[in-house]
Amino acid sequence: MALRTAVRKAVQKRGFAASHLRHLASSSNIITCPFPEIEIPTCSIPEYIFSKFGSYGNKVAFECGVTGRKYTFDELRVKSYNLNRALRKKLKLQKDDVVAVLLPNVPEFPIAVMGILLAGLRVTTMNPIYTQDEIKKQFADAGAKAMITLTELFPVVKVALTGKEIPIICINDQASSTTPTGAINFKEFADNSCDIEDIKLDDQNAVAVMPYSSGTTGLPKGVQLSHRNILANLSQFMSDDFTIMRLASGDFQEVVPAILPMFHIYGFTTICMAGMNNGGKTITLPKFTPESYLKLLAQHKATILFAVPPIVIFLYSHPAVKKELLENVHVLVSGAAPLGALDEQKFKDKIGQKVDVLQGYGLSEASPTVMMGARKHDPKPGSLGNIMPNTEVKIMPVGNPDGEALGPNQTGELYVKGPQVMLGYHNRPKETAETLVDGWLRTGDMFYYDENQTFFITDRIKELIKVKGFQVPPAELEEIIRDFPSVNDAAVIGIPHDIYGEVPRAYVVAKPDSKLDVAELNGFIDSKVAEYKRVRGGIVVTDCIPKNASGKILRRELKLQYQNGK
Repeated sequence: MALRTAVRKAVQKRGFAASHLRHLASSSNIITCPFPEIEIPTCSIPEYIFSKFGSYGNKVAFECGVTGRKYTFDELRVKSYNLNRALRKKLKLQKDDVVAVLLPNVPEFPIAVMGILLAGLRVTTMNPIYTQDEIKKQFADAGAKAMITLTELFPVVKVALTGKEIPIICINDQASSTTPTGAINFKEFADNSCDIEDIKLDDQNAVAVMPYSSGTTGLPKGVQLSHRNILANLSQFMSDDFTIMRLASGDFQEVVPAILPMFHIYGFTTICMAGMNNGGKTITLPKFTPESYLKLLAQHKATILFAVPPIVIFLYSHPAVKKELLENVHVLVSGAAPLGALDEQKFKDKIGQKVDVLQGYGLSEASPTVMMGARKHDPKPGSLGNIMPNTEVKIMPVGNPDGEALGPNQTGELYVKGPQVMLGYHNRPKETAETLVDGWLRTGDMFYYDENQTFFITDRIKELIKVKGFQVPPAELEEIIRDFPSVNDAAVIGIPHDIYGEVPRAYVVAKPDSKLDVAELNGFIDSKVAEYKRVRGGIVVTDCIPKNASGKILRRELKLQYQNGK
């Protein structure tokens, strides 16, 4: 990286053309960002974020799009400090302990996260529609010592943590809510200050956030992201060539509807953290429905939209979405799955005004952003734009990490190196070593780039199924299906779906001399998983599951069977 930086500066000083710069910087087919490198903060997440609040402390930071409850930036900071002190004094939590946050998009989410980080603790985020089995598994794997959730989710959490003396802190998000017996009222911790000194957060490489991801294969794993990882990616995303958010000043604030879940790293960094960084007003929506989203757009004049392809398609195709609802929108960012150039244009046509449609690519293991359309450089429609500053990528032959990096218009696996790349997987040294190779993150995604170093994604090597942007690991569903009494073996693949993007499809082998009831199996699966993980692609009873000599499921063969109508 240092050599390429020196080359860039020398070329810029001598006035060479950009094409010469690209050639020199990528002579080994290792591609770097064509824009200047940036300085990365050398402090903790709370220290950096809170340092920005001075000029807009009295502005609304987060507001619930359903109930209207809201917090200013100053209130957010004070409540975060109070929560941090209570966690350490009342719950006796110690440095590096893990606190689970099981929340939808509510205005208390950033208070919970910042309070935990101020206490020197680690955050592991959970999907609020998880079943008790899913909650139990992640809570145990992360080694969490406490839980912050909604009052309405207390019953499922209580069952998931049966037999454990775990503090459960509940947020009353409805006027009629009352704190359950045995739970702690979040408001008591956040509204009252404890007599205990604040701690100094002096290790920017300490683990801060631990979302769960399946990575390239297998079961969900805790992705260890440090304070530096998150701040590096936030700084990359907000850098001069990529920034889409204007700083709050006077009466102006960007208004961002938070419909992408903030428990997911995409929403966590690009909405929650970036909003606090620039003084934007974030309008939270706990659950997406067309009606609630349309109501939000009507009441709050959104200026920036973060979306996934199904939301973009909804916006340009739904008859109730009038261009007046989006008249203040100046940019839309789509991620989590590719958005076609035609879909980009249809959205622009629907709004009927100048609006930039940008796509980005990332993954939990990269905090998440690796590349994005650089707004002021007119990104090519349908592309994923340019690499983030301070980041290197290369396209490698599939299955050959020791080979030569590929050149333009050659498709291979994307490898990434940069300050946003994770420390590793929690308690998974083998999986970490397989994913981080000589400092390079193997993404499991198939890419190519053109002569202008614009990037395009073509496919996924990894087995993840993407349902409306959510990850569904086949191994997780297979484990559940094999637990059904009359199932002997199972395999799961993703198949295309018009609404969801992809949905799981299961192939199962019945136990000898048993009668497999597919309807009962479907109900069994539904009771064990979140709604988006349901096997909507159907269940096929088969005689055997194709596997290689080492026992690995050959999912490509199953996909070919599906394509051939089997």
